[in-house]
Amino acid sequence: MRLPYAPSTPPPDAPPSVGEIYARIAARRRPRPLIPLDLTLLHSPPVADGYNAFVGALRTATVVPQSLLELAVSRVAILTGAVYEWNIHAALALKAGLSAAALEVAWGTGKGEVGGSSSSSGSDSAPSLSDKEIAVLRYTDEATVDVKVQDATFDALKRLFNDREILELATVVAGYNAVSRILVPLDVGENNDKPMKTVAELVAAAGV
Repeated sequence: MRLPYAPSTPPPDAPPSVGEIYARIAARRRPRPLIPLDLTLLHSPPVADGYNAFVGALRTATVVPQSLLELAVSRVAILTGAVYEWNIHAALALKAGLSAAALEVAWGTGKGEVGGSSSSSGSDSAPSLSDKEIAVLRYTDEATVDVKVQDATFDALKRLFNDREILELATVVAGYNAVSRILVPLDVGENNDKPMKTVAELVAAAGV
């Protein structure tokens, strides 16, 4: 990492508010210890606290199926070159029930190539994906790379998801783009020079 990691426990001279922040983050991670991203953000405890609340809501209080959210996060990781993010969230996508074939599309398809044009169903060019998976990947591609999302792409979301689900998907894509832009510039976890795990490796590790 390009910065030293913050201590894994509150510094002895820290005010009680900092100890409370550490406790909230530890509670969300339990039974795991704090991860390198936590120890990066804890250089600024208020920022770490806000991040913990924001991402905690995305991960535990959303109604979009977890497999679709993890598909979006995994695609963000591919598009932004975030090795740390891909290795964690692609594995979580499989655990949530996403097929290995769908994850392969997220891994190996170029931006804008998922399912053909946004105005078609796309089932002919991405037979391993559902219509919802195609819509999620198209939206993720455009929101990540172009920022501006085409009307046809957004209309496809509106046909398949309700307003709350679209907002949650948009926020997850935006949120994990922000995460990538912390992970990669700071080289959190020392992953920038490492290859991303292949889908086959992730499947073997998951036993699915």
